[in-house]
Amino acid sequence: MKLINIGFGNMVSANRLVAIVSPESAPIKRIVQEARDKGTLIDATYGRRTRAVIITDSDHVVLSAIQPETVANRFTDTSEDEEELEDE
Repeated sequence: MKLINIGFGNMVSANRLVAIVSPESAPIKRIVQEARDKGTLIDATYGRRTRAVIITDSDHVVLSAIQPETVANRFTDTSEDEEELEDE
């Protein structure tokens, strides 16, 4: 199981990610509010501004204080490391 650091030492399973999006649009704000109402919202921002919203295959929504591009780069780096291990 590969884990991705989403800031402040918090990790998310790379296998469970569906999307990493910016929180600016109205539909994403609606998804966050619905997750909050259902109790499936995980706030990993430590009180800072939300910069990325991570949606998992279990319908959990994770808020992160780092940019979506940074999370995506960490995901890509994790995937490349995994491929290198398979080639050896």
